[in-house]
Amino acid sequence: MSITYSAISYSGTLSGFSPKSVPFAIQSVPRSQFLNPNPVSSFGLSPSLRGSSIEFRLHLNSRLERRSLPFVVRNDHPQNADAPKQYTRREKKPFPVPIVDLRRASRERVKNNKDKPRRPMPPPKNGMLVKSLVPLAYKVYNARIRLINNLHRLMKVIRVNACGYCNEIHVGPYGHPFKSCKGPNASLRKGLHEWTNSVIEDVIVPLEAYHLHDRLGKRIRHDERFSVPRVPAIVELCIQGGVEIPEFPTKRRRKPIIRIGKSEFVDADETELPDPEPHLPPVPLLTELPVSEITPLANEEETVSLAEETLQAWEEMRAGAKKLMRMYRVRVCGYCPEVHVGPTGHKAQNCGAFKHQQRNGQHGWQSAVLDDLIPPKYVWHVPDVNGPPLQRELRSFYGQAPAVVEICAQAGAVVPEQYRATMRLEVGIPSSVKEAEMVV
Repeated sequence: MSITYSAISYSGTLSGFSPKSVPFAIQSVPRSQFLNPNPVSSFGLSPSLRGSSIEFRLHLNSRLERRSLPFVVRNDHPQNADAPKQYTRREKKPFPVPIVDLRRASRERVKNNKDKPRRPMPPPKNGMLVKSLVPLAYKVYNARIRLINNLHRLMKVIRVNACGYCNEIHVGPYGHPFKSCKGPNASLRKGLHEWTNSVIEDVIVPLEAYHLHDRLGKRIRHDERFSVPRVPAIVELCIQGGVEIPEFPTKRRRKPIIRIGKSEFVDADETELPDPEPHLPPVPLLTELPVSEITPLANEEETVSLAEETLQAWEEMRAGAKKLMRMYRVRVCGYCPEVHVGPTGHKAQNCGAFKHQQRNGQHGWQSAVLDDLIPPKYVWHVPDVNGPPLQRELRSFYGQAPAVVEICAQAGAVVPEQYRATMRLEVGIPSSVKEAEMVV
């Protein structure tokens, strides 16, 4: 057969099949979809096709039923990709869904619901918990605690450097040489970083939100901004999802609310209900270990095992939080990193982002995405920890990864498939600047 992609042709045969009996149909697909040759490795596909943006459709003629069976090979992850864009202080975050699409969907919803009886509101809009998501909320909460405890131990083995002037970090025995510092007096240092020791807050961004005693209650006013406690945003999401923490009580309704207006409601009468029984959590809640009780790792096998467990906790926390955000709304300011877990944002006028004077310090609330709730702090990927340091001239060849993933990768964990593209693990890095200049 002959496969042509761009100006390159590939010729090869599939072992066990005849070209006359197996017709091929090749169809172009978007560049974001790439070939994964693992499922058809027994067919003898060349590894050089890895990463090509083509789709194979093998129509196999079954001898038993005499019908054509399509066989499609796909890969949703590209070979190389850039890290997500970091918006400056003068740029506003884009809306997850464009305003035009939101208005069109709203008009369609009003049109479809016209002359129809009003449906009862589902939880959590009616003040009740989504009972199917309560175990997931406990799972996300414990995954966060496991992640923090494991990172404390891994950071005693894996060196993490932090800049003393900006919030950039680097995972490796020494800091990178790139001139990307934007802290105070950066022009005097010509953009170079001054690397110091790091703490756990440098790896996991401490993003906090206001704790709501009643998620359907009145919005927090500006004069209440210091009286309302603040907790980590992911913890507040778990509390609203059903996690019971004695230090942060929240109102749990046993009957749906009664709407008397678009933004007005009254609580249903619960006096005839029996006294609530003590709630037993589905799983016990974990606690963060103090720094004095953190034990160092004994050997390399324990380090690799802990790295795998840490990476699993990171994925569990992000995947579970994404599911919770589908039911429990999370808002983010389009100008600053402020996050609010609730149906509407608060009224505290503490936004200090670009042109906040025109908004009187008020936040520009919009729907949040997962990276707004759990910011993945991207760092440069070190291809070989024991090899030569990163070179400034070869910056375009290096990849990036979240700090947690890079720490676990250097500790010996297997990198998940979704991070391999931004880490550029399939890219050959030149050994010198002269060799890089010959790259077309």
